[in-house]
Amino acid sequence: MENVKADPWKNLGAWLFIVFGAVIGLASIPATSGPALFLIDLVLWPIDGGQVVTPEMRIMSAVLGGVMLGFGTALLVLVAKAYPRDPELVRTVTLAGAWVWFAADSVGSVAAGAPANVLLNIGFLAAFVVPWRSVPVTAELAASRS
Repeated sequence: MENVKADPWKNLGAWLFIVFGAVIGLASIPATSGPALFLIDLVLWPIDGGQVVTPEMRIMSAVLGGVMLGFGTALLVLVAKAYPRDPELVRTVTLAGAWVWFAADSVGSVAAGAPANVLLNIGFLAAFVVPWRSVPVTAELAASRS
């Protein structure tokens, strides 16, 4: 019986979440906050270097960075361990999480005065949606295992 292998592109969204989660998490330490401050400056256009690390930003960066690292890692494990047995389930879980994140993050960004972040979110969303636009359906999966 042969398992279905996941296309490496299916991990793209997960790796983006891990990388950005690390950048955001490092903003909890003032000495390593530069990349996150640049991202904030970018979405609060124009780029003026006016952002600073506050205690509130440090705790929110720690929490958000941890959540993003955890979500990205969970997706990597899901693709590696569950995709070979049930690709439809992994696709559903991945896309449901991505769409909920996209909606909440985009609405919150607009409400916070950072509508440019929605453009970045569209790029992130594409990293999830494009690789997951198709997976083997149950009948194809059964045929590949027989």
